Amino acid sequence: MQVILLERVAKLGQMGEVVNVKHGYARNFLLPQGKALRASEANLKAFEERKVQLEARNAETKTDAQKIADKLDGQSFVVIRSASDSGALYGSVTTRDAADAATEAGFTADRKQVVLGQPIKELGLHKVQIILHPEVEATITLNVARTNEEAEIQAQGKSIQDIAAEADAEAEFEIAELFDDIGSATSDEDGPEDEDRS
Repeated sequence: MQVILLERVAKLGQMGEVVNVKHGYARNFLLPQGKALRASEANLKAFEERKVQLEARNAETKTDAQKIADKLDGQSFVVIRSASDSGALYGSVTTRDAADAATEAGFTADRKQVVLGQPIKELGLHKVQIILHPEVEATITLNVARTNEEAEIQAQGKSIQDIAAEADAEAEFEIAELFDDIGSATSDEDGPEDEDRS
């Protein structure tokens, strides 16, 4: 099916282009959302008449989106989730979670604007894109942790595995010190008895 794009659509084309798309994509997404019109002589003529208005509206929304992107880009948001000791989440962080985290911090973001490169299924810092306009996007960081304290540690650049390794090393060191203390106490007790025997 041929359609006329009323705005830039990623991986498809720019405003005003006539492109071929699958019927379902046009019927279920492009046409209902007002992103395109069916390509016909009447619609081409109507588009040419509305082109100036559409370009002006597009420029205005792009400017507004760019202002928001300038504030939003580079922000970090904490998402608290339950996870195993190895850092695997019980479930995953979704686009809705990312949008809610941004909204709680005072930014308006819809889950449809959030793009996850891959599912977030473990603790740590994750880069997420927010598409505010077909031509404007911002990148945020989701700090997925079990507690706020853990999130602060992760923000400093340490991972959950680093923290667990440090805790294990500290525990091993304490155990080694304890055995050293027991060993020296035993040798102190043995020392005088050995002297009495000789």
